[in-house]
Amino acid sequence: MKDFFRVLKRFVPPYKKYVTLNIVFNILSAILNLFAFALIIPILQILFKIDDTVYSFMEWSAQPLSWDWWKSVPEIAQNNFFWFINNLVDTHGGSYTLIALGIGLIIMTLLKVLAMYMAFYTMIPIRTGVVRDVRNQINRKITELPLGFFSEERKGDIIARVSGDVNEIEASIMNSLDMLFKNPILIIIYLAAMFIVSWQLTAFVFILLPVAGYVMGKIGKTLKKRSLLGQTQWGALMSQIEETLSGLRIIKAFNAENKIQKRFEQSNETFRRTTNRIYRRQQLAHPMSEFLGTATIVVILWYGGTLILGNNSPIDAPTFIYYLVIFYSIINPAKELSKATYAIQKGLASVERVDKILKAESNIKSPANPKQISLKSEIEYRDVWFRYQHEWILKGINLRIKKGRTIAVVGQSGSGKSTLVDLLPRYYEVEKGSIAIDGVDVRDASLYDLRELIGNVNQEAILFNDTFFNNIAFGVDRATAQEVEDAARIANAHDFIMASENGYDTNIGDRGGKLSGGQRQRISIARAILKNPPILILDEATSALDTESERLVQEALENLMLNRTTIVIAHRLSTIRNADEICVMHEGEIVERGKHDELLATDGYYKRLCDMQKF
Repeated sequence: MKDFFRVLKRFVPPYKKYVTLNIVFNILSAILNLFAFALIIPILQILFKIDDTVYSFMEWSAQPLSWDWWKSVPEIAQNNFFWFINNLVDTHGGSYTLIALGIGLIIMTLLKVLAMYMAFYTMIPIRTGVVRDVRNQINRKITELPLGFFSEERKGDIIARVSGDVNEIEASIMNSLDMLFKNPILIIIYLAAMFIVSWQLTAFVFILLPVAGYVMGKIGKTLKKRSLLGQTQWGALMSQIEETLSGLRIIKAFNAENKIQKRFEQSNETFRRTTNRIYRRQQLAHPMSEFLGTATIVVILWYGGTLILGNNSPIDAPTFIYYLVIFYSIINPAKELSKATYAIQKGLASVERVDKILKAESNIKSPANPKQISLKSEIEYRDVWFRYQHEWILKGINLRIKKGRTIAVVGQSGSGKSTLVDLLPRYYEVEKGSIAIDGVDVRDASLYDLRELIGNVNQEAILFNDTFFNNIAFGVDRATAQEVEDAARIANAHDFIMASENGYDTNIGDRGGKLSGGQRQRISIARAILKNPPILILDEATSALDTESERLVQEALENLMLNRTTIVIAHRLSTIRNADEICVMHEGEIVERGKHDELLATDGYYKRLCDMQKF
C-alpha cells in the first residue's frame, strides 16, 4: 500500500478540487441511499399491519447546542416520522399512504442517482488529466534524456510504456480513487447505520468480515509480479512490430517472412499464456466476494432470526429487513474494493516500467550559472577520452579547428568518427579531458546556447511527417515564407518542391517517405541553411546517394559550407579533397593528419583507404 499512496501523491494533487467534490457527492449519495431504504420500514408495517404502537408528537428541545439535544435527535426524528405516517394512515387510509411513501422513495432515489452521477462527473477530469500528465511527462523525459539511454532501450518497448502501461496506470488510479474516496465512504456510512439499527448484529458482522478480507488478500498477492512480466512481454511484442515495419524491405529481400512471422507468433503465444494467468487471477475477485458475501448474509439471517424469535427482541422484523438491505448495500462496495486491489497491483507493475523512463537521470545538464559561448576563434579538443560501458572508443584526442576551416574525419567503421563529433554538441559527455569553444568548456555553457551554434546534416536525413515548409523551418521560430524559399533554393530543393502537389504545403509522409534519398538530403540541408549556424557537422551526408543526387547534394553542401567552420565525416574520400585538414582515425586515435596530397605521400592509413575505394 505504501507504493500505491506514493502513486497517488505523484499524480493526483493537481486535481484536489475534483477529489474534494467527488468525496462530497459520494457522502451525499450514501446518506440519501440510507434515507431511501428507511422508507421500507413503514411500507412493510402498513402492508403487514405489524406495528400497533401509538405515537404522539414529541417537542424538540429548546437547547439545540447541548449534547443532550444531539443525543435525542435520532429518537425524536424517528418518533415524529412514525407519528406522521400513522396520522396519515388514520386520516387518508393505508393505500394513500403507500402511494405517498412510494413517491418519497422515487424522489429520494432520484436525488441519490444525481449525487452518484455528479461523483462520476467529477472523476472524469481526474481520469483524463492523469493520463495526459503522465504521457506529457514521458514525452518530456524522452526529449531530455541523452542518446546513450536509448541505445540500451528498444523503441517498441518505449512505445508500449507510453500506450499500454499508461492506460494501466489510468485504470489503477481510477480504481484506487474509488477505493479511497467512494467505497470506504459507503462502507463507513452503512456500517454506522447498521450500528444504530442493531449493534448486536453489527458486532457479529465484524467477526465475519476479517475472515473474508484475509481470504481475498491471499488470492491477490502474486498479481503484481505476473502483471510486470506481462507488461514486459507486451513491450517486447511492440518492439518486434516496430522492427518489422522498419525492416520490411530487408525481410522481403531475404524471403524471411515466415521466420519473422514465426518469431512474432511464439512471443505472442507466450504473452497470451501470461495474460491468461493474470486475468484468471483477476476475475477470481468477483465470484469469491459474491460467495463470501452470500455466506455472510446467510449467517446474519440465522443470527438475526434468533434475535427476532427470542423474547424481548432488540429488533423487529421490518427493521431487520432494513438492516439486511443496508448490509447487502455494503457487499457491492466491498466487491469493488477487492477488484480495485487487483487493478492497483497491475497498475503498480506498470508504474515500475514507466518509472524506468521518468526516474532516469540525465548526466547531461545545463550548469546553474552558464557562461556565454560563441565561436570567434577556434574549437579545441583537449586530451579527450570517451567510452561506452567498459571499452574506450576515443583515446586522448587532441584537435584544433580554426574558425572558417573545414576539417574532415576519415577512418574505418568503428574507429570513433561519429562519436568524436557527437561530443561537441554534448549528445554524450566527455569522460576525460575537455572540449572548448574559444576557451569556454562546452560543459560550462547552456545546452541551448551550445546547440544553437551547431547545424547537422546526417547520412540519414531525419525528416518528420509534415509539410516541406515545416520541415525546413523546424529549428527556427517564426521563419518567413521567403526565408524558407531562399534556403530551399540554396539547397537545390526549390524546383522539386514547387513541382509537388501543394508546393511548400505538401506533406512529405512518414520520415519523408514520399521523397527520394537525394530530395530528403536536400531538405535536410535547407533546414541547416535556414538555421544559419556558425559550426556545421556533416556526417557522411552523401554516402547513400547515387551519382546525380550526390552532385546536386554536394553543390548544396558547398553552398552551405561557405564561411562556416565545418567538420565532415566522410565515407567517400573524393568529397574531401579540398578540406583544410584531414584527420585519419584508427581504433579511437588520430593516427594521421594533413591535406589530401600530403597524406597520400606518407603511404599510411589514408593511402590504404583511398586504394581500397579505388579498387
